[in-house]
Amino acid sequence: MGDSHDPFPVDYGDVQMQIDLGAERLLAAQRDSEKIAVEVKSFTNPFAISEFHTAVGQYLNYRRALRSQEPARILYLAVPNQTYEEFFRLRFIEEGIKEYQLYLVVYDVENRRIVRWIR
Repeated sequence: MGDSHDPFPVDYGDVQMQIDLGAERLLAAQRDSEKIAVEVKSFTNPFAISEFHTAVGQYLNYRRALRSQEPARILYLAVPNQTYEEFFRLRFIEEGIKEYQLYLVVYDVENRRIVRWIR
C-alpha cells in the first residue's frame, strides 16, 4: 500500500476519529502521486450485512471529515479478496457501492498483497 503510517487521526471540529482495532484500521498512504487513506475491514463477523452497514457508515463519516482536513486525500475501503468475491459481488452490495461511491482496495490476506483497486 505504499508508505503506511500509524492509524490516521481525523479531526472534524470537536469530533476526533481514529481506528486501530487489530486488523481494522485507518491508514494514511500514498499511491503513485495520489494521497489516500485506507480503512481496513476484515469482515470476520458472521453477520456480514450488519458489518457492511457499519463499514459504510464509517466510510461516509471519514470521507466527510477528510474533505475538511485534507481534501486531496482519497478514501478507500480495504476488504479481503474472499470477502469481495463472496459478499461484495452480491447485487445489493454492488449497487450500494456504486450509489455511495465507495472506493475499494481488495487484498490477498495470505500473500499480503493488493489484488485490485476499484474506483
